[in-house]
Amino acid sequence: MKRVKNLIVFAALVGALVAVLAPGALAQTGSISGVILDATAKPWPGLTVQAVSDQGAKQEAKTDNDGKYAIRGLRPGVYDLTVISFPPPNDKQPPYQMAKVRVQGGEDAKADANFKEILAKQGAAAQEEAKKREEEKQKFQGMKVHFEAGVGFLNQAGQAKADLAKATADQRDAKKQELKDLSEKAVTELEAAKAAAGEKDPNLNLIMARLGDAYDAAGRADDAANAYRTAIELKPSAAYYNNLGGILGRAGKIEEAMAAFQKSAELDPQNAAQAYRNGGITLYNVGKMKEAVEPLKKATELDPKNAQAWYLLGAALVGSMDYKKVGDKMEVVVQPGTVEAYQKAVELDPTGPYGQQAKLGLEALQQIAPGIDTKVKKKRS
Repeated sequence: MKRVKNLIVFAALVGALVAVLAPGALAQTGSISGVILDATAKPWPGLTVQAVSDQGAKQEAKTDNDGKYAIRGLRPGVYDLTVISFPPPNDKQPPYQMAKVRVQGGEDAKADANFKEILAKQGAAAQEEAKKREEEKQKFQGMKVHFEAGVGFLNQAGQAKADLAKATADQRDAKKQELKDLSEKAVTELEAAKAAAGEKDPNLNLIMARLGDAYDAAGRADDAANAYRTAIELKPSAAYYNNLGGILGRAGKIEEAMAAFQKSAELDPQNAAQAYRNGGITLYNVGKMKEAVEPLKKATELDPKNAQAWYLLGAALVGSMDYKKVGDKMEVVVQPGTVEAYQKAVELDPTGPYGQQAKLGLEALQQIAPGIDTKVKKKRS
C-alpha cells in the first residue's frame, strides 16, 4: 500500500515538471513578420515569403490583403528571407532576396520591403552602371585613337630608317631628323594610349610592346627594354622575349640578351630557330664569333632552309678558325662545317645577298687554305 502511494506521488511530480517545462520549450521559438509594399507603395497581397535557416530548414507564409506576413515557430538562428513567388501579372518575376534575419527565442523579428524604394535604388544602380560602361567605352575609344596614331608613326619611322640606310651623303641629315621626329611622335601617342588604358586594360601588354618599339626607334634603349619587361609581366610571350633580346643586344647587354632569346625559344619551340638565329646575329655583331657558332648551328638544324643562318654560321666558323705552325709557316685550320655552311647558303640563295656573300667566303677560303673542296653542289630540281 505504501509502495502504491509512492508511485502516485512520483507520477504527480513528473506531471508537474512537464507542465512547468512545456511553456519554457514553446518560448524558445521565434518569428519573422513584416509588411511588403508594391511598386506604388501599396500593400502587396499574395506574395509567398520563404525563410530558410542556416541549417536548411524552410518555412513559408503569404502576404494578406494588407501586405502583411508572419512566419512563426522558427528556431533561433539566421534566416535567408526571400520572396519566392509573385501574383499575376508579376508571376514571371525572379525571386527577390529581402534580407538575412536573425531570430531570437521568444521574439518577433521585423523585415519589411517597399518595392517602390527597391526599384528606385535598382534604377539608380542601373544608371550608374550604364554611366560607367559609357565612360569605359569613351576611354577605350580614346586609347584606340592614340594607339593607332602611335603605330602609324612607328611604321613611318621604320620606313624612314630604311630610307636612311640608302640615303646619299647629302640626304642623311634630313633623313636622320625625319626618323627622330617620327619616333618621338610615336612615343608621345603610345604613352598617351598607355595613360588612357589604365592598369587593368587587357590591351595593356600590346600597348607596352609597341611603346617599347617606339622607344627603341627613338634610341631610348633602357626605356624600350623596361617597356618590354612590363609587357612580358602582363603576358609572357616568345615574341616579346625575342624583341627584348634584340633591344638588349643592340645596347651591348649581351648576357641578358642571350637569356631573353633562350626564353623565347623555350616558350615557342616551333619557332625557336628565329630566336637562336637572332642570338647568333647578336653575338656575331659584337665579334663573338666562337660564341655565335652554337646558336647558329641550332638555327640551321631547326630551319635548314634559311640562307641567312647558313651564311652567318659559315662566317662565324671562319671567325673561329685556328692556326697551326708547320715548319716556318702558319697554316689555317678550317673549322669542320665551314665550307658546307657556305655551300648551303649559295644553294638556297644563289643570286641573293647571302648566296653572293657566301660565294665570296668560299673564294677567300680557297686562297687561305689551298686544296680544300669549295665546289658548290647543284641544287636538286
